[in-house]
Amino acid sequence: MARAKSEERRGEILRAAVEVIAERGYRGASLGAVAERVGLTQQGLLHYFPTKEALLVAVLEERDRWDTGGGPRTSAEQWRLDLLASLVDYNAMRPGIVQTFSALLGESVTDGHPAREFFTERYAQVRAEMGAVLRAEFGDRLPSGLTPEAAAPLLVAVMDGLQYQWLLAPESVDMPGAFRAFLTLLRGPEH
Repeated sequence: MARAKSEERRGEILRAAVEVIAERGYRGASLGAVAERVGLTQQGLLHYFPTKEALLVAVLEERDRWDTGGGPRTSAEQWRLDLLASLVDYNAMRPGIVQTFSALLGESVTDGHPAREFFTERYAQVRAEMGAVLRAEFGDRLPSGLTPEAAAPLLVAVMDGLQYQWLLAPESVDMPGAFRAFLTLLRGPEH
């Protein structure tokens, strides 16, 4: 019972942290602001997350769990191009999460940022997964002649780049529609 309550409280803290980071960015977000949002003292929050960096990494890991329905992303069988399009649709319904992820990603390129290692490892994993997705869909060559491994970083770049454009101009950028148009480019004219 106590463990379940503790997990529930951690979930509350993570949701509050997402909100605070979305509003203020990582550097502008404070443990005190997150603690206040969930009715804890900063010391009480430190019981669940001993540092701001630990909270940040937990937020990023939780975001990835939300994207995968709770389980780890481990294979191309779990992701297919049509499921990636569904993920883009889902992201279009949760701008706060997308904004938090995008803000942290942008900040993480600076030296010494606590999320830098997370994103570096995550992108290596995601590129490998997208290569496997493309290989499962197309075999050794896409209709364009590119290998799945050569096209994988482009697929990831389109997904993340569309998120930035959509966040800046949601009325002008149809993120799901643009992603589906990109999939049409990948698949070629015969699909």
